[in-house]
Amino acid sequence: MIENILSPSILSADFTRLGEQVTEAEQAGAKYLHIDVMDGVFVPSISFGMPILKSLRPHTELVFDVHLMILDPIRYIDKFIDLGAEILTFHEEVAREPRELEALIDKIHARGKKAGLAIKPETDISVFRPYLHELEQFLVMTVRPGYSGQAYMPETTEKIWRTRRMLEDAGIEADIQVDGGITDETLPIVLEAGANVIVAGSSIFKGDITDNCKRFLAKMQG
Repeated sequence: MIENILSPSILSADFTRLGEQVTEAEQAGAKYLHIDVMDGVFVPSISFGMPILKSLRPHTELVFDVHLMILDPIRYIDKFIDLGAEILTFHEEVAREPRELEALIDKIHARGKKAGLAIKPETDISVFRPYLHELEQFLVMTVRPGYSGQAYMPETTEKIWRTRRMLEDAGIEADIQVDGGITDETLPIVLEAGANVIVAGSSIFKGDITDNCKRFLAKMQG
């Protein structure tokens, strides 16, 4: 049974109150915490890394849903897992050859964690096909990765729908995550298309976090 899960993105949190805001999201019903790791090379921005996981892990039971927007991610898998990462999602576009993706999946699974594969909006979902039986999560970026606060790209809706059909045709129940521009208006669109792990940053951390989480969760459960 596929479960709808809210994964608030701390990219939009107030870092002067990060622990407090994460606790509030957890108490309001979020199950995951989305942690964007950006290297300034694969994507234009540079974001937080291992010190954030280390500081947060003792204070929350949320699943650390780590999105690696970095080159050569295999170098850091063990370090992130040691600090509490439970789902590690990397980008198809970083691989020079398929063996690199296989090695990443194998390394994550060898540590007993879940592996996810992400694609940018311009990448076709056909790249998911060789890994349908190997991955726990498929991330369809609904904005161009690298910045928070972008508007949802409507052309990505079909990618979500096609990914869910592809999984169903293969008899696979796996998570489809969406990340970028998810608001009260776009949430029903991605849910109907087949997404079930919802990353939301500004929509959760801007304003009343408890009210925002509960409103999103009500729509996700309705």
